[in-house]
Amino acid sequence: MEKTKGFFAEFKKFIMRGNVIDLAVGVIVGGAFQKIVTSLVDDIVMPAISLLTGGIDFSEWKVILGEGEKAATLNYGNFISAILNFLIMAFVIFCLVKAINTVADKAIKKKEEAPAAPSTKVCPYCKSEIAVDATKCPHCTSDVE
Repeated sequence: MEKTKGFFAEFKKFIMRGNVIDLAVGVIVGGAFQKIVTSLVDDIVMPAISLLTGGIDFSEWKVILGEGEKAATLNYGNFISAILNFLIMAFVIFCLVKAINTVADKAIKKKEEAPAAPSTKVCPYCKSEIAVDATKCPHCTSDVE
């Protein structure tokens, strides 16, 4: 009984994490968005491509394997539609991520780094560059402050 409570408590802790809930929301929204992209490709892009190719319907592009009414087919037209779905989805996601990154970069102001303290100074006598903590110039041997 003790192990069961521990298991379910651990499961509850896992489920209640923010990133798991965010992931679930993302999957649900992604699934709904996929339907929009599929409709865009099937109902708008593919008919336009069919018009350009002389009225050929991509869903009819197939290779029949064998003979008879129940012969297997390779539906490469549907495969082309799936590739277009993927490319459009990938492009939209790229645009969204790019926009989010741009907004995030503008929102987060980068702190300007303070200029580093100088490591050298100029000898007041010979005008040579010397270490900032030097008390005697290595070039003219003058005492410097």
